[in-house]
Amino acid sequence: MKARWARHGWNLMGLGVAVFLAWVVMPALAEAGQPEYRWRAGSAWPQKTRNESVQLFTELVNKYSNGRIEIRFQHSGLLGTHDELFHAVREGSVDMSVVSPYVNLVPGGMLNWMPWTVGTFEEAKVAYAPGTGIIYKIMDDAYAEVGHKPLWNSHLGAYGIGNRVRPLKTPDDFSKLKLRVSGSLGFVRTLENMGRGTGMTLQTLPWADIYNALQTGVVDGCWSLWPSLVEERHFEVLKYYTDLAWGWDANSISMNRKAWDKLPQDLKDVLIRAGREAEARDMQEHQKVIEEYKKKLTGAGIQIYTPTAEERDVFRKKANMPAVWKELATPWLDKKYPGQNMTEKVMAELDKITGVKK
Repeated sequence: MKARWARHGWNLMGLGVAVFLAWVVMPALAEAGQPEYRWRAGSAWPQKTRNESVQLFTELVNKYSNGRIEIRFQHSGLLGTHDELFHAVREGSVDMSVVSPYVNLVPGGMLNWMPWTVGTFEEAKVAYAPGTGIIYKIMDDAYAEVGHKPLWNSHLGAYGIGNRVRPLKTPDDFSKLKLRVSGSLGFVRTLENMGRGTGMTLQTLPWADIYNALQTGVVDGCWSLWPSLVEERHFEVLKYYTDLAWGWDANSISMNRKAWDKLPQDLKDVLIRAGREAEARDMQEHQKVIEEYKKKLTGAGIQIYTPTAEERDVFRKKANMPAVWKELATPWLDKKYPGQNMTEKVMAELDKITGVKK
């Protein structure tokens, strides 16, 4: 009997503490200017423009929440590697991070960057728009499976293809090239199709090894971005770069899903509002940086080729994207949305955005 009353007493005490915190302590903290939520956010990368945008996001959250949320952002791997941060956010030991949704981490992550979807910032604004964009909506469900909530996206822009052998103007120019690839199967399958029948070979190497592999002739070329050409000095070891815009780089700023679900609606609105403003700034600044890098590369020893719309269309058709979607995207989509023909719906929506039928 005494044990039962003791347990009852402890339960009442716990209830009393909870009430005291909710009705006395938290309002007092708010009045005193103390945050109700102190979060940590991390990124594995030292990317200046992106990190400035994430820092702006944290400041806007503090401002719009009237100090109720305080986020400390640390980049350049100070809180861990990319994969370590992903798992830390999932378990809740870190609250937010910049995430590349590789399929080994996010089974539905393939949909984030299927090639030959969007190719410009204007198209990306529509497809990735929080709450309304077709890619955002699909990825929101994909992230939910692994305990994350995407808030907004940071875009590094479109991928081209560089090499040391010849200008790449038609798929035939892939002839006997050795190209570096990663584990991103959507990109790999698409590149395989575009170079089919040319004797092109692919070699999987870590991104960090690209410079040395090109310099030593282990590979002849790779896919790259305008920022990577300059910031990671790819232009020094490439002779030709085709601005093909065949893939799009987007990474999510995401938070722990359970923490998101527990937030009151007004603070959810704060995070979405701050995210939209940070994303708009990020897009604007990355476009400026890309234009600056294009000018910087003029006369830098690398030949830049920009295909016409008709020339790009030849690459796109040879890529056979319906087959790539059927192999890589449809299995997850059919499992997630049974009986809804989501592959066709998503591709049709992307066709509307780009004005080009896949």
